[in-house]
Amino acid sequence: MKATTFEKVCYRTQQQDEHVALRNLKSGEIGYSFGCTNEGNTIQVRLRNGTLDSWVRDECMELSETTH
Repeated sequence: MKATTFEKVCYRTQQQDEHVALRNLKSGEIGYSFGCTNEGNTIQVRLRNGTLDSWVRDECMELSETTH
């Protein structure tokens, strides 16, 4: 994910309380954002099974409404 997309996802997550759907490019897992760490370029996600994870910006992409 590009830096500008990361910033937008983090803004929507932290300022608008939106849970953005993301896909991990390595594992294929889908998660929903609930936090961001700008220093580490990571997004904290809740997976579909309820577990929590942290993904590096370069390893994930935002899903559009039509892809999930």
